Amino acid sequence: MHVLLVDDEPLAREELSYLVSQHPAVISVAQAEGVLEAMGKMMEQKPDILFLDIHLTDESGFELAEKLVHLTEPPYLVFATAYDDYALQAFQVNANDYLLKPFEEKRVMEILNKAEKQRTRTQNTSTQTTEQWSAFPIHSDDRIFLIHPETVQMVSVDERNVRIFTDDKHYSTTGTLSGIEQKLPPALFIKTHRSFIINVTKVKEIQPWFNHTLQLTMENGEKVPVSRSYLKVFKERLNLE
Repeated sequence: MHVLLVDDEPLAREELSYLVSQHPAVISVAQAEGVLEAMGKMMEQKPDILFLDIHLTDESGFELAEKLVHLTEPPYLVFATAYDDYALQAFQVNANDYLLKPFEEKRVMEILNKAEKQRTRTQNTSTQTTEQWSAFPIHSDDRIFLIHPETVQMVSVDERNVRIFTDDKHYSTTGTLSGIEQKLPPALFIKTHRSFIINVTKVKEIQPWFNHTLQLTMENGEKVPVSRSYLKVFKERLNLE
């Protein structure tokens, strides 16, 4: 794995660089002291993991984090900071983890293990081509449409209909949620609620919600609940624990 450390404190960078380099999966460790330098390093070498401080000399680390959403393959984002009161804001910009200073080797190794696990899962998902999961037909508005699984963002059900939301439109059809679930690749899709299935690659934002639940915003702007019954599986799938 290629790692990029962004911190305006040289001693903090060196300490974290030493700890990170101890992990057997780490191939290289690059450093930057500000957002502009970090963006240049990211163009030169696409890092798998980004350790990002919040208070930098030129900009806030959050400003760089917000730029990452425009990347096709953003790095595994870890905020590394001395302040624990930014954790909620960090996860609102889709951070994968939060590391507090002073750095503890055990905690750093734990984060790197999680990052490696997610990277392996992503590689396996990408090799599991949609040829294995061909387009499936649905009846909607007295017509038959072919739905390609990779374009599906979410599926929901109400008392009478199943609604399938793709990248550019949505369809209402008869049937059951479990019936549609069987036609979707499990490497990409999970249930977050008894009435919802989502494509994990289409989640744009995760927001804490009532009673220790979560609310998701999908790429198409639709809101999806994560109920307490599905919360543990969802967090494990997205490496939020």
